[in-house]
Amino acid sequence: MTKTIVKINYDRIDEIAKRIKGKLNIPLDDFTNPKYYPSKNDEPESVLRYFFFMVAIDHRLSRPNRDYEGIVDGEFFHGADLLYRLGAKKYYEDPKWFTPENMANLTLESVRNWLAVSKPKPVEPPDLEVRLMLLRDAGRKLLKLYDGMVMKIIEESKNYLKALHGGLIDRLKVFRAYEDPVEKKPYLFYKFINRRGLFNPVDKENIEIPVDNHLTRIALRLGIVEVEGVLEKKILEKREVEWWEDVVLRVTVRKAYKLLAEKIGVDIVLLDDFLWMFGRTCCLRDKPSCRKCSEKCSKTPWCVNGRCILYDICSAGRGLKPLYYEHTYLNTWYY
Repeated sequence: MTKTIVKINYDRIDEIAKRIKGKLNIPLDDFTNPKYYPSKNDEPESVLRYFFFMVAIDHRLSRPNRDYEGIVDGEFFHGADLLYRLGAKKYYEDPKWFTPENMANLTLESVRNWLAVSKPKPVEPPDLEVRLMLLRDAGRKLLKLYDGMVMKIIEESKNYLKALHGGLIDRLKVFRAYEDPVEKKPYLFYKFINRRGLFNPVDKENIEIPVDNHLTRIALRLGIVEVEGVLEKKILEKREVEWWEDVVLRVTVRKAYKLLAEKIGVDIVLLDDFLWMFGRTCCLRDKPSCRKCSEKCSKTPWCVNGRCILYDICSAGRGLKPLYYEHTYLNTWYY
């Protein structure tokens, strides 16, 4: 029986670190753009509730042959941009929308009316029933366990991410939306509220990168994480992986990026900013800009002499590894 092997390539991490060190010169997003988020001076609990509930449903918005994209107020948005644009629009139009009382009693129709767009064609997020369940669960448990206050979760964490008394990440796991063993949504929530100045952890050694599809795909293409056997075959054939295969892969990716951040000497959350933008502009899922930058990629610091800054040391770019699409694990609300 062919085994599954998932491992970190430490030599490749050293190579990548040397190439991109000092080149992560991207503007630091403080998540205050009112097009997507609460304004800079909004009341803290309102800001915390917005991010708490929005991150709860921030997972796989597009499916094969069905992208989540559309027009809002005359402007086109895609994927997470559309989700947060609709979130911010609702936040400003209805101050009571993001209260735990409202979330606990949402209906499928109310969520559909909120997150669906009609132009250029009708579209809504997949698994809308799941997103409804996650929001209602989060609202009800927030009321029962923390008197409806997200700030109380932070206060009881005592500014720890993980601790015996229950740090922020530990406490979030009681909510179905945040139960992922690889903790993508918990660390995304942390990233938002940290940048907003609402949570500064004592135990910075416990900060991890929120591993999403972009980050996993990039790790495999760069070769800092290598897969062999059954799992690689499934990825190449675009077959659904099992839950434990997904967990093993993403845990390994998370560890590899932590090592990469240490080698570069940057905050791992800044590395996350770079990787997320790199995955959306250059190392695209379908048509990555390897030896010839696309118009979008050419506007970034990672397009050098018309090609990706990493193409000659990237395993996929050099042809040493396949140009991995990304592993298929659709039926999840973890990421």
